[in-house]
Amino acid sequence: MYLRSSGKLNLENRKEDGDSTAPAPPQKPLQCHCNYQCPEDSINSTCRTDGYCFTMVEEDESGGRIVTSGCLRLEGAVFQCRNIPRIHHRRTVACCRDKNFCNENLHPTLPPLKNRDFVKGNFHRKALLISASVCSILLVLIIIFCYFRYKRQETRPHYSLGLEQDEIYIPPGKSLKDLIEHSQSSESGSGLPVLVQRTIAKQIQMVKQIGKGRYGEVWMGKWRGEKVAVKVFFTTEEASWFRETEIYETVLVRHENILGFIAADIKGTGSWTQLYLITDYHENGSLYDYLKSTTLDTKSMLKLAYSSISGLCHLHTEIFSTRSKPAIAHRDLKSKNILVKKNGTCCIADLGLAVKCISDTNEVNIPPNTRIGTKRYMPPEVLDESLNWNHFQSYIMADMYSFGLILWEIARRCVSGGIVEEYQLPYYDLVPTDPSYEDMQEIVCINRLRPSFPNRWSSDKCLRQMGRLMTECWAHNPSSRLTALRVKKTLAKMSE
Repeated sequence: MYLRSSGKLNLENRKEDGDSTAPAPPQKPLQCHCNYQCPEDSINSTCRTDGYCFTMVEEDESGGRIVTSGCLRLEGAVFQCRNIPRIHHRRTVACCRDKNFCNENLHPTLPPLKNRDFVKGNFHRKALLISASVCSILLVLIIIFCYFRYKRQETRPHYSLGLEQDEIYIPPGKSLKDLIEHSQSSESGSGLPVLVQRTIAKQIQMVKQIGKGRYGEVWMGKWRGEKVAVKVFFTTEEASWFRETEIYETVLVRHENILGFIAADIKGTGSWTQLYLITDYHENGSLYDYLKSTTLDTKSMLKLAYSSISGLCHLHTEIFSTRSKPAIAHRDLKSKNILVKKNGTCCIADLGLAVKCISDTNEVNIPPNTRIGTKRYMPPEVLDESLNWNHFQSYIMADMYSFGLILWEIARRCVSGGIVEEYQLPYYDLVPTDPSYEDMQEIVCINRLRPSFPNRWSSDKCLRQMGRLMTECWAHNPSSRLTALRVKKTLAKMSE
């Protein structure tokens, strides 16, 4: 703070307690310029006083500056002309008395920020810096701890369970084939242990979608570099997932012409659930896809037919031993549910509708779902609802009707005399693309029609035999149809 006297600027002499002495007031009233501090009787921003003129600059809470000027009375002028330090805001007052309106020439300035700047500004920045440093140090320590724990776990020998209760340690270098063969030799032969299945399911990396159907989607995945097929069921198809898993895990059901089962698992959070069925992957896809793009010679035709009936025969056959296998009927046999391996043989897939025969009680174990198969491949006894649902042999004969149609699909793509037909589904020329029950019932049950044979088949011995074979498979009367074992033996003889 400073005072103006006799036209000269005199700094206030402060004592240690901050007190000061104001100069003597003038003898006659003094006129001062006023701003924000004008009394009620002021005119043209002018006030009169027997004391001092002043100008004050003050900082508000937001950091803005307010300049005020006016008159000070004689009484208390010394106190009011003194700068008093404040914690929350700053103020500087300059007083003068040498002439009228002398405060127009006063320009007091605020002292520089010191402690307050640290408290309100630097303090927050330094606190943020300290917090960030502490968090960074903690993060580094956590990363170092996790790294050493991982290295320690990696070097430790594993003999049994891993870290989680639903996982088991599988040593590096173990292939799926090794695991399955070990399981078959040491366990019941019904598949991998549940913990191994769940561990494999968690380690699979999805690569690309390769198919989609009414039950869900099929993906190609990878486990330790090995390709696998992952069937992801819709949650509405839980019964199909459960049934197919149950059938695949049946004792002694594994066969080279039945799709190789690897694992089953349920993955989910609180809002969604995924049902996984993991099997062998066959890049040729289904028999339906294969026949559309590939023509066959006699040898490859018989290879597809024989391997398909071999898988179906294994399903249909009951095995009696210490580890017995029940007879199983497929119930949804079609070319889209048969896969083609790299070596040109087939394996049967999609067992979600399969039924088992409980020989002890002669009961049929029917799956609890609403799917009943594909209308185009349904035998007449299913279409007209005359099938005996409680007699297991009825399901076996229904499968043989469907297999007869599959033989027709295969034989059409066999080249003879340089001629081959384009691929078509059974009854393509008699029913719409997506036939109804009524469409199929009229053709199959009422009119008793079957797929027609091309004229060229009559001049080829092998195709003639195939024609007779499929005719005996799709006979209208179920009891007249050939069994899977009989068809297998016939095709084996034809191959010779």
